[in-house]
Amino acid sequence: MDEPSPLEIEIRRRITAAGPMPVGEYMALCLDDPEHGYYTTRDPLGARGDFITAPEISQMFGELIGLWMAAVWKQMGAPENIRIIELGPGRGTLMNDALRAVQVMPGFRDAIALHLVEISPALEALQERKLEHLGAPMSWHPALANVPTGPAIIIANEFFDALPVNQAVKTEHGWHEREIEIDMAGNLAFTLANDPIAHFDMLLPAAVREAPERSIFEWRDGRAAMDLGQRIADNGGAALVIDYGHAETFVGETLQAVGQHAYADPLTAPGNIDLTAHVDFQALGRAVEAMGANGYGPLDQSEFLQRLGIETRAAKLKAAAASRAAATEIDLALARLIGHDRTAMGTLFKAASYAHPSLGAPPGFE
Repeated sequence: MDEPSPLEIEIRRRITAAGPMPVGEYMALCLDDPEHGYYTTRDPLGARGDFITAPEISQMFGELIGLWMAAVWKQMGAPENIRIIELGPGRGTLMNDALRAVQVMPGFRDAIALHLVEISPALEALQERKLEHLGAPMSWHPALANVPTGPAIIIANEFFDALPVNQAVKTEHGWHEREIEIDMAGNLAFTLANDPIAHFDMLLPAAVREAPERSIFEWRDGRAAMDLGQRIADNGGAALVIDYGHAETFVGETLQAVGQHAYADPLTAPGNIDLTAHVDFQALGRAVEAMGANGYGPLDQSEFLQRLGIETRAAKLKAAAASRAAATEIDLALARLIGHDRTAMGTLFKAASYAHPSLGAPPGFE
């Protein structure tokens, strides 16, 4: 048996002292613990990491988002100062490609102040190295609430899937919160709280209330979504959210762990593997719109990127490719971004936008 990670030792200590730990609390510790959390201690991206995101697959993804931002800026009346805010910027690849693409619009380029919301010192250092050549004013913040007020365009690519998710299981007595205990064999294991969650049924959509026993329901607390909606409603602008998830609220477990590009047991090696869960876009939209922003979408990522012209961009890149192998790489990247098979992102990933009521539908969502 492998030695327990430092975070597992701490989790076991807490369970021993206070009893079983809710899934959401466990996920938050695994990802965000300041000393041992997965995101706070490493660069998880790319071939050497645990997963790969769309900006790392092809420059086309970030370039199109750059042009989307420029079009939104024009829609806003081309303000002289615009905050570009990215939530969870990874290595800075998306923003690097996006701001390179908008060099053709110097007015927009000169109006930008870049604000990056990041909790990982390791990734912050990578972002600074990647983006410093752009010459745009840059600031880092631990949360959206820390970004100075003012009109903004907000980008969140694979941000919401990494926020802690809570789980409940339906039994004949009601919905019981799913927790993590230390079992008889001394292993971390899933269990259920003794008592059902009071009045939980009243908060659920009808389709979820009618789910069969043993169904698992997942939800997030909505604070990040409400902060996003409040920001747009109070300050103007728009947000683009791209993530994997489902368009409507339903039951089913989506919590998963990934390490070294392979699925893993979520209860093994806490702090050393990535934990995510699908985004419920219906719930996300309800929370954002409750704060006064207008919601658009979600669309499948394939449809959104095609509306923005990804196939035309791919054709131009292929025409300029230095070799047949380079052209093939572009084809493979395009297929991964907009394809519909199990290994592609086109259908599983969704795009949604939220905008100030004065703005109208953002590009791609008309």
